Amino acid sequence: MTESRRRTRSRPRLSLPPPVGYPPTFLGGQTVRTVARVRSRGVGYHCVVCVKQVPDTKGITGEAMKDDGTVNRAALPAIFNPEDLNALETALAVRDGHGGTVTVVTMGLPKASDVLRESLFRGADRAVLLTDRRAAGSDTLATSYILACAIRRLDADIVLCGRQAIDGDTAQVGPQLAEKLSFTLVTYLEQLLELRGRTLRARRNLGHGWEIVETQLPVLATVLDTANTPRPPAARRVMKFKKARCRSEVEQAVGRELAAAGDEEKAAEAARRCDALAQRGLLIEQWNLDDVGADLAWCGFKGSPTKVHRVQSIVLAGGAYREYPPTDPGVAQLVRELIEDHTIG
Repeated sequence: MTESRRRTRSRPRLSLPPPVGYPPTFLGGQTVRTVARVRSRGVGYHCVVCVKQVPDTKGITGEAMKDDGTVNRAALPAIFNPEDLNALETALAVRDGHGGTVTVVTMGLPKASDVLRESLFRGADRAVLLTDRRAAGSDTLATSYILACAIRRLDADIVLCGRQAIDGDTAQVGPQLAEKLSFTLVTYLEQLLELRGRTLRARRNLGHGWEIVETQLPVLATVLDTANTPRPPAARRVMKFKKARCRSEVEQAVGRELAAAGDEEKAAEAARRCDALAQRGLLIEQWNLDDVGADLAWCGFKGSPTKVHRVQSIVLAGGAYREYPPTDPGVAQLVRELIEDHTIG
């Protein structure tokens, strides 16, 4: 494979008006600076990893979609999005080599806390669940907006995402998120070569070759599955965090166990359990759209212009076939017929 080198230039120090279509509340009524921020920090970097709980698409059928075009997640088992594990491993390697903190963020129902617990098992320092029924039906545009609102609260140096999620395969959330955060975007990251001060050098896999890029933090990178081998959960951390819960999970458990109790008694018991978990460092942070200051017009169905019209399960069946002799004339005949059929060429 060939290898090319490119050095990205620093963005000019210009103040631009808000891009067309961006919600004023997201920009805080201020102009957008295209220059990358340079913050004075102590030792280490704050890496934020966006992870997602996705349906296992290996056994997908027509029942996997609802009538409104959204995924019927109850019809499929839920798993940790594979390439998000590679993004998490990249963040953990940065922390192990340079110090700092790894924060994992996911957006979804309370059940999505499963991937946050697994992230803690593997070494993450902090986990945040972003859940709100008003975010239901969000497409990539609305999802990236909500995540950007949350990540702005976290003040990240490096944001890492898997290249794409297997439930949609759009690979759009990472780039859209970088645009909304005004972070430098590095896609198809395969190897982090150097991280010195506020400068990052990385290798991108372009399919037909590699590209070495160098840029200034803050950076958002989308990570390939070839970037690394994710570390397994550590037994000691599994024992420590297996009882970690978010507030909604605690409330659901209390509702099941105290079904006959009144609402005030349930609320008091849930608050007591949450306090106990917080004291032990086992309460997963839970945010809603109000907590991150999101404009509801840009969330959920209202903020999602993408609509799924139909999902089809297509099975390719074999038909007639021809054999060609493994000789030069045979290969030439095969190529000629493929060109005539417009299969190639």
